[in-house]
Amino acid sequence: MQILVLRFLTLALVLAATLAAQRVEVEELTLDNGLTFLLLPREGDPNVAAGWISKFGSVNERPGVTGVAHLFEHMMFKGSHAIGTKDLERDLEIMDELDRLYAQMESERAKLLEKERRGLVADADDPAVRSPEHSELLERFSQLIAEQQELIVKDEFSQIYTLNGGSGMNAGTSNDYTIYFINVPSNKLELWFWMESDRLAKPVFRQFYAERDVVKEERRLRVDSTPTGKLNEQLESMFWQASPYSWPVIGWPSDLNSITRDEAMEYFDTYYAPNNLVAALVGDFDVEQVKHLAQKYFGRLERNEREPGAVRTREVEQQAEQRLSGQAETRPQASIRFHTVPDAHVDEPALIVLSSLLNGRTGRLYKSLVLEKQVAVQAGAGVDGRKYDGSFQISGVAAPGSTPEDVEKALLEELGRIASEPVGERELQKVKNQQLAGDFRKLQSKFGLMMQLLVYEALGEWENINVFSDRIQAVTPEDIQRVAKKYFTETNRTVALYYTKEGAGPPGGRRGGRGRGPQGGRP
Repeated sequence: MQILVLRFLTLALVLAATLAAQRVEVEELTLDNGLTFLLLPREGDPNVAAGWISKFGSVNERPGVTGVAHLFEHMMFKGSHAIGTKDLERDLEIMDELDRLYAQMESERAKLLEKERRGLVADADDPAVRSPEHSELLERFSQLIAEQQELIVKDEFSQIYTLNGGSGMNAGTSNDYTIYFINVPSNKLELWFWMESDRLAKPVFRQFYAERDVVKEERRLRVDSTPTGKLNEQLESMFWQASPYSWPVIGWPSDLNSITRDEAMEYFDTYYAPNNLVAALVGDFDVEQVKHLAQKYFGRLERNEREPGAVRTREVEQQAEQRLSGQAETRPQASIRFHTVPDAHVDEPALIVLSSLLNGRTGRLYKSLVLEKQVAVQAGAGVDGRKYDGSFQISGVAAPGSTPEDVEKALLEELGRIASEPVGERELQKVKNQQLAGDFRKLQSKFGLMMQLLVYEALGEWENINVFSDRIQAVTPEDIQRVAKKYFTETNRTVALYYTKEGAGPPGGRRGGRGRGPQGGRP
């Protein structure tokens, strides 16, 4: 046993030394308007991973305009004054007229919503209950949408990049930020600076009302049409009692039906101001040239003197266990979620190591629930450290003949073991080595590194990329027991039990995992 432990420790030292040699040395540039650039030149492949991030996600929204952050993500690809239209003057005229018509339509719809509230009509959106004036407004609105469609140069923004060698252009919205990224050839960097600064300097939110419908369809596909989509959404809103993390990133249906272009522009002016943005470039470029281009193009953006500020409403302490029971076209399953800590909190490394101990084919949950007790066919754990709050979740999909209650009991028993029995040194070092190796691999990809820098900076500070692995390696068995006892309490947990809906087809399930990705946390 001593030899095995020594081998694991030796491997850890080798990996740690390698990672130390890979420390990320970023040069920062902050423009007078507050926009920060993170520059990391790397010779070799003549391409640059380029991106920027707005420190604005769904957590920064308010009731009535939920989903606006994600809607921005769509709108930012519709071009600018210079890109996306054959006739800018008429295009702008149509948009103004659409806004006026929409205000009148909303006034008519408000009357119907009041009738629906009083039970005088069953559905305010039923065409049969509309007044002639309301129907005329809708007809004129549709005519203008069709006219504008004839003026639009479809996908011109992305086509310009593609024709100039750009690849992988995309964006993503999370609870805490919205990120935009692409790979561009080194000799086309000036194009990137112009394109990105232009859509920030002169946004038009072209096709705003049509794009709202696109987002509603996306919501239907992602939430309404998935087996557990609506239940998961209900679980999320129940788990977060006070925090604005309680509403979905994609927004509530009623808000998506009602957000106006003026409301969207108000949020844009606040959260897409340069003093709320960070850009990053990783690849083969000349630092001095990039500094010049940054000042030339992004320096023209006007700073918003009103700083966005932090989210005020934080989660309150849970006073009692919460339970959700529902039926869906899925296998029986159980999830248990606990309130924990935000990203970069001192307790987060211990929680991450704890989840690694539970996860994977060699992890405790699979060994216990799947192989030994045979109550589950899948089991996993996940850490979700967001900017202002965090959670830890364990889950399992029931095996044939087992119930969600069986899975719940087995999951809690494993958490009990973690709290009562110190983790062995060999088991602990194994998961630390896996984490260290994964961190090293993440530093090898220019694109992955660019994404990490932006997300680290949006959640706190990019320098955490250089200390994260050290914090993981410093976790002790005592730390793991301490956080387990502190956070995995009965009054701090929310339990969700899903049963197979009667008459459902072949069941499906989704493996649990570490909750880091587009919906929050580091990539």
